[in-house]
Amino acid sequence: MNILFICSRNIWRSPTAEAIYKNNPNHTIRSAGTAASSKVRVSGKSILWADLIFVMEKKHQQRLLETFPDEMINKRTVILDIEDNYAYMNKELIEMIKVSVDPYL
Repeated sequence: MNILFICSRNIWRSPTAEAIYKNNPNHTIRSAGTAASSKVRVSGKSILWADLIFVMEKKHQQRLLETFPDEMINKRTVILDIEDNYAYMNKELIEMIKVSVDPYL
């Protein structure tokens, strides 16, 4: 399964999620951000690639729907409700991601 993690700037939250799951042999993992200043910016191509999209906040889902309405048709999206309060690989952030994502895998 192709899994895409989305946050705002692709610096802390979504790269942490990508790092946690990247060695899972059953899934291919990528991450991206919605902001113009993102390390890796989400694209229509990345949305079409994904079988499952995890967004850190509801606003990320809204941005995807507004920016990529055609690509988002029939896309399974999960809102994790993880605010931008954590640094990359923060222990609490890792635990929150695992608790929220593992049931879907």
